[in-house]
Amino acid sequence: MELVTEDNITDLAAARWGTAHDPRTAQVLTALVRHLHSFAREVRLTEAEWMSAIQWLNRTGQISDDKREEFILASDVLGLSMLVVQMNNRLDPAATPATVLGPFHIDGSPELGFGADMSDGLPGAPLYVHGTVRDLDGKPVGGAVLDVWQADTDGAYESQLDVDEARLRAKYTTREDGTYCVRTIAPLGYAIPMDGPVGELISRTAISHFRPAHVHFLLAVPGYAPLITHLFREGAQYLDSDVVFGTKAELVVRFAERPPGATPDGGSSDVPWLDARYDFVLQPEG
Repeated sequence: MELVTEDNITDLAAARWGTAHDPRTAQVLTALVRHLHSFAREVRLTEAEWMSAIQWLNRTGQISDDKREEFILASDVLGLSMLVVQMNNRLDPAATPATVLGPFHIDGSPELGFGADMSDGLPGAPLYVHGTVRDLDGKPVGGAVLDVWQADTDGAYESQLDVDEARLRAKYTTREDGTYCVRTIAPLGYAIPMDGPVGELISRTAISHFRPAHVHFLLAVPGYAPLITHLFREGAQYLDSDVVFGTKAELVVRFAERPPGATPDGGSSDVPWLDARYDFVLQPEG
């Protein structure tokens, strides 16, 4: 019988978790044990600090529900989400880069037609985001579904509000020639939720808790690698200090100011509007 000591506890725990029936599970849990123990040794973790961390994790779980994903937010602000995205989306340099999903995506958004307004009359500057979806060879991808969502001009997503219908989210389908057109309102930069455990932790640092203005896109097209990304407004605040590390130069887009008149959906606007053009480039799967 081998008695537990500070020197052998890591090897004993790793060996125990290495008995997982699935080889990948054994690999992950063994590495997790070793890295957790190394962290505790490096910082000389105290019992009070350990208990504080346990309580923080408890509160993070308790505040999470079907609309709020505090653990995803924690992963985002620690940079883990973007690291996992980068490692698992080694796309061709010509393909549209991936970025974080974020904690506010909602499944089952309504399907809207070309240029239909997903803002449904909410206040804000009219914004048309349009372009094509194509592959690396320049071939248009017709029938591609773009799942789109964003925050309102107060920085709030539908999942943060007590509403009964879809709000600033929709699905658009490209036409045969790969073109798409989203009508919405210009997003603003916003603060991540600061009323929970993640916000509490951020408030103890000099970290900016703001995200730059952006619109989310998710494209899951058969035959192509799934793409989760954002489009950021050129010149927006916080591009260089995005709290979730999601900004990439290739995703920064000009929102050109247009006078009243013809719009990309084939209609017209009675008021000035913003014009953002972006072509999504998908990488073949496999």
